[in-house]
Amino acid sequence: MALCRRQLLRVGAAGSAAVLVGTAAASSARFPAPRWPGDPFALGVASGDPTPDGVVLWTRLAPDPLAPDGLGGMSLDPVTVEYEVAQDENFRQLVARGTAVATRALGHSVHPEVQGLSPDHWYFYRFRAGSAISPVGRTRTAPPPGQPLARLRFAFASCQSWSSGYYTAYEHMAREDLDLVVHLGDYIYERAWIHGREGITVGPHFRDEAVDLPGYRLRYALYKAEQPLRAAHAAFPWLVTMDDHEVDNNWAGDAPGAGFDISRFRALFRRRRAAAFQAMYEHQPLRIAQLPSGPSVRLHRRYRFGDLAEITMLDTRQYRTQQACGGTAGPDCADRFATDRTILGAGQRDWLIDGLAHSPARWQVIGNQVGMSQNDSDPGPGVRVSTDSWDGYVADRNTVLGAAADRGVRNLVVITGDRHENHAAHLRRDYVDPESPVVAAEFTGTSISSNGDGADLNDKGRLLLAANPDLEFFNAQRGYVRVELDHQLWRNDFRVVPYIRRPGAPIHTRASYVVQDGVPGVTEAWRPDNSSEPGSAADATGPIDSTRGTR
Repeated sequence: MALCRRQLLRVGAAGSAAVLVGTAAASSARFPAPRWPGDPFALGVASGDPTPDGVVLWTRLAPDPLAPDGLGGMSLDPVTVEYEVAQDENFRQLVARGTAVATRALGHSVHPEVQGLSPDHWYFYRFRAGSAISPVGRTRTAPPPGQPLARLRFAFASCQSWSSGYYTAYEHMAREDLDLVVHLGDYIYERAWIHGREGITVGPHFRDEAVDLPGYRLRYALYKAEQPLRAAHAAFPWLVTMDDHEVDNNWAGDAPGAGFDISRFRALFRRRRAAAFQAMYEHQPLRIAQLPSGPSVRLHRRYRFGDLAEITMLDTRQYRTQQACGGTAGPDCADRFATDRTILGAGQRDWLIDGLAHSPARWQVIGNQVGMSQNDSDPGPGVRVSTDSWDGYVADRNTVLGAAADRGVRNLVVITGDRHENHAAHLRRDYVDPESPVVAAEFTGTSISSNGDGADLNDKGRLLLAANPDLEFFNAQRGYVRVELDHQLWRNDFRVVPYIRRPGAPIHTRASYVVQDGVPGVTEAWRPDNSSEPGSAADATGPIDSTRGTR
């Protein structure tokens, strides 16, 4: 990420690290904008990581976002970008303004961290570069830790393969009444795994797998060019982490995934990982604390929302041991129980447990990438699981869930992506012991677009429901999950669309599940056959046998 000599000379005294990564509030040096060949804000705006007194804002200057070199149509020169934050959408009541420097070193992205805002408050923001003005974004600060908070509303999403279908779910999400959005990974895919979009073809620069910085930049630009995704970013602050496809399918620590390319050499894979992390930072509303250092980035972090909830974002890729038994384990795979195997790494695991044990929040929420509950695909006496999930790292799972139970962690709920399916499941302290107590709940959200249109209940779902008594609900349509929680109840709505291969799909709530304060595990609240969902029963459809029923 080193700047070229020309850029260093031009930045001069303003060349602090904060300025160069686009987080500075002001700079003594100002760099003029060029004549734009297109809209420099074609990739939109975003905000994220809210605290009681501020947020991080984001945009990237890219007047030609799909230019083959990955530079977005920008030259070598830095550009001064102004930003404004206001209480009103017309920007008559400004509360903050400043400048940041967009440089080629970080793809002309900026990440100003705005402070001094009022807690638990909505704001509007925008950017300016030369004569060009960005779209207006809306963001919200967090309530102060410990302050009584009546409710929190958020959505969580994952897995948005561009080639698989349209981002219709984000059109609906952008119109929800939410405080924030949590994205659990697979924001991009390193290559086009499934071609499902009707009427769309991609150019030659998107057909090969991304392995370097220009390739990853192009993937993010392609995805962020989608208006529904830009609208969802502009409507709410986001908390983001990554899973595997931001880098390579099923990668683990320093080991690449299952594909075959030159990056299977670990030194070259570390270089590839550094490029992927940089492109991720350049395209997400992440703070300077998440600025990558070569092939390393710190994505595990936590955010408090009054006295009601603490959301802990995990990184289950960067520190894990390579998958046991080739990625899929039958009953003879003893390696998945080995105590030296880890999905979190010792440092992150201890940090997670310590945070859960000492947080006074009513709800402990873990933002998690891969399935934590046992997901057995053998309905007989044997157990067959994917070792890319927590099933391949049983010691870590038992340590985390056991510590939560032993230390009296109140109301632990895990939200998960990756599986392209909706699940509601109990989390058991030790799945080897069928009498082991339920200690938490897991809600797995389906994909935005990955795996095509999907189905309400398929053969895989029937098999999983038969083999896993702790799995209470299955659905394999596309969409996202909407959550509302107060001090007594967590309500989880599985929001699904009937198709994504073509645009324009409606949305409905397929089912709702709740977690009650002080009662670990999930309970069915609503499904189409037994009651009317307030406000949307008319479009709620689907067979009823994809739900097991209450515990």
